[in-house]
Amino acid sequence: MTDAPRTTRSRRLPGRASGGLLVLLLALGLAACGGGDAGGGAGGGSGSGALPPPSPPPVSQAEAFRLLNQATFGATESEAERVRALGVEVWIDQQIAEPASLQLPHLLEVTSNNPLLGFRYQGDRVDVWFRNSVNGPDQLRQRVAFALSQIMVVSQQGVLVIAPWALADYYDTLAEHAFGNFRELMEAVTLHPAMGTYLSMRGNRRPDPERNIRPDENYARELMQLFTIGLVELEPDGTVRTDSSGQPMPTYDQAVVEGFAHVFTGWNLAGLANFETPRPTIANQTQPMQHYPEFHDTGAKQLLNGVVLPAGQGGEQDLAAALDNIFEHPNVGPFIARALIQRLVTSNPSPAYLARVAGRFDDNGAGVRGDLAAVVRAILLDPEARPATPTDTTGKLKEPLLRVTQLWRAYDGASASGRFPMEFSSIMFGQGPLQSPSVFNFFSPDYAPPGEIATRGLVAPELQIATEFQNTFITNIMASYTFVQNSANPELEPDQVAIDITEELALADDIDALIDRAADKLLGGEISPTLRSEIAGMLARIPAAEPVARVAETLYFIVTSPEYAYQR
Repeated sequence: MTDAPRTTRSRRLPGRASGGLLVLLLALGLAACGGGDAGGGAGGGSGSGALPPPSPPPVSQAEAFRLLNQATFGATESEAERVRALGVEVWIDQQIAEPASLQLPHLLEVTSNNPLLGFRYQGDRVDVWFRNSVNGPDQLRQRVAFALSQIMVVSQQGVLVIAPWALADYYDTLAEHAFGNFRELMEAVTLHPAMGTYLSMRGNRRPDPERNIRPDENYARELMQLFTIGLVELEPDGTVRTDSSGQPMPTYDQAVVEGFAHVFTGWNLAGLANFETPRPTIANQTQPMQHYPEFHDTGAKQLLNGVVLPAGQGGEQDLAAALDNIFEHPNVGPFIARALIQRLVTSNPSPAYLARVAGRFDDNGAGVRGDLAAVVRAILLDPEARPATPTDTTGKLKEPLLRVTQLWRAYDGASASGRFPMEFSSIMFGQGPLQSPSVFNFFSPDYAPPGEIATRGLVAPELQIATEFQNTFITNIMASYTFVQNSANPELEPDQVAIDITEELALADDIDALIDRAADKLLGGEISPTLRSEIAGMLARIPAAEPVARVAETLYFIVTSPEYAYQR
């Protein structure tokens, strides 16, 4: 694989198995394609004479693949062997220790110093995202950052179209905080110029009745609704709390929204000569926003759970108290647990699974709240993450982007130039890095297509973008990568990403060996008799003298199959 342009840094912040349901789910999602110790807390010490802990059970190839498809941008045979050699827990801990592969340093190297030309460099930002996601050694960190980017959303679709540097730095912020404390992540997100611009907190100012100015409520509302606690009170296992009449209990009301909006006043780009006429530069869109006290509302402010901030406090003091108020809300644990489990493991975690992960958010085993490393370990090490006997609600539909990156990782996808020219990935795949159509992400975590899934009270978020057009498009893309953009094509352009099929070409005259090899690389060796039979039947119709066609058909059958699209 092409080496990622990897840079790390320290940032100092101001202040502190298949079943009936999944068969249906995949049929819905792929119809247009034609494609047939659960928290990892600190270990206790052993007393004198205590027996050593038992060795963990050996990890099978299939189990390693399942873990890697949850925790990386696609399982590979070499990484699966590392998991099997190290054990799941050690592999996770090593990944948590890997420093972040960053985007901003690379972007600064390849772009001009003119922020007005930013729209020209969004392709470079997307390119380095793919380099890090496909080739970066910090796979778990990058995968968690991708999950966080779909929770705490900013997007180039809109006002940030000219700010690729801000977007790159925002993603780097998510990557750097992926295994840190959630309270620190909240502050970093709140003060980042990308978020300040996207949700119009930047330039928010105290009320001025004579000029009909009121604090903007946009960020205040989305911080609570989408990023931290949601709209209704939750039990620790994620179930909705109801009042005496059986109605869901709201987490906040308009007075609380207004209170937080007044908290978020007086912040703007750093180093401005004039608060009211800010001039963005590359430097000030990649550093935390600065507080300008004369534009902050110093009145009393209503927060969550009846807390009222007293009048007369400064903006930084108000901000710290307000973020603490949200962070301590009991909803944060189950809300973030569900969001991360859905993006990494399964669309429908059981209440018990969710409660175990939320419990790790509340206390990492050492009395610390909000430890995201402990939360991610709990998600991936839980018995329900990879059960020996999957149920019909185990797993999830892979996001289209992850289906493509898995193919590239398994087959050393790369271009001669080293670039990934995927600027329009949101059109190609229905999603792209920081390219959501709105703050509500590409799909809702609560989306349930009509039919059995909705009737059973289940959800399938990814199916919201599995339209007939999008499914046809992604199938055609897979056809291009398997039949055209491969190492047997001598006419590739320098920027065309191609997969390496050299090993498969050497096996093309042996149908069973060819199918086995492709299934090992893409499915961890778990291929159904039905899929194997369909591939073998097709290959029998292709002369052995056409090895490229045999290999392409084999790969195409697999990467457009429900078995590949379903993350178990």
